[in-house]
Amino acid sequence: MAQAPADDALITTYGRLVEAHSHLGRQLGRSLEQQAGVPQTWFEVLLRISRADGSQVSMGSLAQQVALTSGGITRLLDRMIDAGLVERVACPTDRRVAFAALTAQGADLLERASSVHAGDLRQVFSAFSDADLQTLDDLLDRLRATVGPSPTTGPSLAAGGDPVSTGPGGPPSRRPRDG
Repeated sequence: MAQAPADDALITTYGRLVEAHSHLGRQLGRSLEQQAGVPQTWFEVLLRISRADGSQVSMGSLAQQVALTSGGITRLLDRMIDAGLVERVACPTDRRVAFAALTAQGADLLERASSVHAGDLRQVFSAFSDADLQTLDDLLDRLRATVGPSPTTGPSLAAGGDPVSTGPGGPPSRRPRDG
């Protein structure tokens, strides 16, 4: 008897990946909100702006990085601007382009939230050895390369970007772990 398509092992593998991502996202997002006072989406925006060349990123590029429409990123940034975390910077060479840049308040919040996030990630991955984490990074890099590099990271980071959040200027794939 032939295997039913729904019983394909790859469907189960993908489902486990989605489930882990979903649970981890909720857990980490809740912690960021409670301990640092920042929604996870805002944290991602702050992180990606800070890692961009010149610590500013075009609105279109930022929308692609955080998977929002141009209208969605505009509304999100409007709220972040109202909160004093981000500012719009006009492109000196093209009036149609605007960049998002961190304010000093946004940089301070990112530093506090990054400490919370890094601590949470250390706890989540505490049962993983350095070799396990390197293997996970390698597998995620291969998966990302298979599905295609993001429009913002391009080929250079597709093979070695940060496994948690990639963006222009992101750190190398495996950073030393504390303790």
